[in-house]
Amino acid sequence: MRIHLLLLLTTLVVLALPACASAPIRTAQHVDIQSFMGDWYVLAHIPTSEERDSWNAVESYRLDEGTTDVVKTTFSFRRGGFDGPLETMLPTGYVSANPAVWGMKFYWWQGPFRFEYLVLDVDSAYRATVIGRSARDYVWVMARTPMIPEAEWTRLIRVVQESGYDPAKLRRVPQRWGQWPDVSPSDRHPPTSD
Repeated sequence: MRIHLLLLLTTLVVLALPACASAPIRTAQHVDIQSFMGDWYVLAHIPTSEERDSWNAVESYRLDEGTTDVVKTTFSFRRGGFDGPLETMLPTGYVSANPAVWGMKFYWWQGPFRFEYLVLDVDSAYRATVIGRSARDYVWVMARTPMIPEAEWTRLIRVVQESGYDPAKLRRVPQRWGQWPDVSPSDRHPPTSD
């Protein structure tokens, strides 16, 4: 009797697991990698612990020389305020056969493991984008300029919500440019070690 009960419980757990998984997340239908390259201001996010207190955050992408699917990335921001210390991360993005699906590698010790990075939405002019993950733990709302019209902000927040995130958890990233010390273009594009 005990074995039957254990078998029944195990079967129920196995059958219930797919129901517990969140619905698949929808990515952008078309992403032109070349058009996606360049600077993106992080306007809002559900942040990772490293970027929780970021100001003037900018993510910059450039294709690694001679490739069409390896993206050198520079993520720069001021920690704690506009005059806070400059923080920079240099992950590498690996674009899959679907250019809306990337893997990000932050550290050499990750080996073949890459963090999921999904382009959930990008407008046709490549002026605004939403980046997320299937786990719906982190999301980034970015634009080519540090400020966008209210109608575009509303559209991007709708994308965040329709992708299964709670918009109330978004943190607006303070952006102020043209005053010292902002994140200069040289901070966004440090010399390569190639």
